[in-house]
Amino acid sequence: MIAKEGYPIIISALVATILFYIIPWFIWVTVSLLLLALFLWFFRDPERNTPIEQDIAVSAADGKVVEVEEVEFKGEKYKKVGVFMNVFSVHVNRTPVTGTVTSIEHIAGKFVNASRKDASIINERNIITFDTKYGKVIAVQVAGLVARRTVSYVKEGDLMATGDRFGMIKFSSRVDHYFPLSATIQVEIDDEVKAGESIIAKFND
Repeated sequence: MIAKEGYPIIISALVATILFYIIPWFIWVTVSLLLLALFLWFFRDPERNTPIEQDIAVSAADGKVVEVEEVEFKGEKYKKVGVFMNVFSVHVNRTPVTGTVTSIEHIAGKFVNASRKDASIINERNIITFDTKYGKVIAVQVAGLVARRTVSYVKEGDLMATGDRFGMIKFSSRVDHYFPLSATIQVEIDDEVKAGESIIAKFND
């Protein structure tokens, strides 16, 4: 599958390839074909096998774990897991835990390298809060140095299942997960994870 945000770019690259072939400008045909292949790769949206276990949370993003700690966020304490995506990652984001979307907040900010710890609080970001049976679970899409557009597919009141797509970030960036203190984190710094598949937290019965 291809993420819908990629359709205009992919179609433009395809049209350019055809035009350059008709003219013909074969050097530009090669260039446009390479760009077409790059865009198809970047906007890929493969199906994922979400675990069916109970009381788990999966990663919302593909990438590397860059932060695991207990923090205070919006006046409450959480266990935080930050996942950094590079330009080769699948950039579609998936719901970490079954729940209802209770709020979506967009905050303008800077565009520093998203692997930096302070990117979570100074960069442009979308804060998506889910009401789950374990309490509030929050996923924050953080824009980065290259990625300057976060996209949300959901709206307040949507009931989302674990692994459902809720948005994407164009080019490289990060997603921060905030779990209740009852969660037991299952990953460590530098672990590689996949959105919708990798278990990053478990909840006590």
